[in-house]
Amino acid sequence: MGLQNQNLSFQMKGYNITTLNEFIIRRQANIPYAKGELSNLLHHIGIAAKVVHKKVNKAGLVDVLGEAGNVNIQGEHQQKLDVFADMQFTAALKDSGECCGIASEEDQEIITFEDELSLDGKYIVCMDPLDGSSNINVNVSIGTIFSIYRRISPRGEKAQLIDFLQEGNKQIAAGYIIYGSSTMLVYTTGMGVNGFTLDTGIGEFCLSHPDIKTPQDGNIYSVNEGNYNNFSEGVKKYIKYCQDKDKETKRPYTARYIGSLVADFHRNLLKGGIFIYPQTAKAPKGKLRLLYECNPIAYIAEQAGGKATDGEQRILDLKPESLHQRVPFYTGSTKMIDKAEEFLKKYK
Repeated sequence: MGLQNQNLSFQMKGYNITTLNEFIIRRQANIPYAKGELSNLLHHIGIAAKVVHKKVNKAGLVDVLGEAGNVNIQGEHQQKLDVFADMQFTAALKDSGECCGIASEEDQEIITFEDELSLDGKYIVCMDPLDGSSNINVNVSIGTIFSIYRRISPRGEKAQLIDFLQEGNKQIAAGYIIYGSSTMLVYTTGMGVNGFTLDTGIGEFCLSHPDIKTPQDGNIYSVNEGNYNNFSEGVKKYIKYCQDKDKETKRPYTARYIGSLVADFHRNLLKGGIFIYPQTAKAPKGKLRLLYECNPIAYIAEQAGGKATDGEQRILDLKPESLHQRVPFYTGSTKMIDKAEEFLKKYK
């Protein structure tokens, strides 16, 4: 069934919806250089998301819980769902024929697709197939993060490392899928942020959160306070500021920390707040990965009217030096980020 006829049948049955595929095709006309390839790539990401959603929802019933017995490049023990998600998204991106290579948090080196169709592909993808995987076994929200760039290397040849080491401001699309009480896909192509909720009854992602705008201010701060003693003085002072009582600024703020970047960011994106993962004495360069986590989340934050920095510089302006580079990360409501930067500068 064609996409237009498919959407019409939904309307005839009483639905008044816009599916992800229909939305992507409508927006395609607004991207000057797009001729359908990006739409096809996003469509395949949506397909992989549905497959992973199904496996996540049956995690307690099938053999996908627990460790896979491997350690990834980050030095983290891979979970079985980590491996499954990585395989599904890799396969979907290859099948799209529009992607010449990927960089995954789970793999040490880039993966290039060398069939004739993929070699001619315009795009590369950086991804964290399953963010927050330490939460898998305790039934807490987890997610997938992806970032799309136009390749630099000549089409028809293998993708090169330079294709992946681009500044975040060169992204042409970024998004995340959150597997929670419902499964949502949130993405941007530089024209605002839109969210789609998976309707399992019809098997389609449907537009549920159009043109998301994050509040300029908020009252939620998200940080792992278990690392407090290892934080810099500026971060400690800002946390203390969040906890102090002040009626005018509605403090003390509410502390909310899930331990899954996608889940914490998603909540703050909708409600207003700040997410902090700073450098520590044990991790002086920060912990989150620039390519797989910070760049795509920063792009979404800015497109929704928020802000993302490393405490001093705009995340999207940082020049990556390696595939698995780590950076401090502050993102969320603009006014809260500005205030945090004041403390960081004052107590540098």
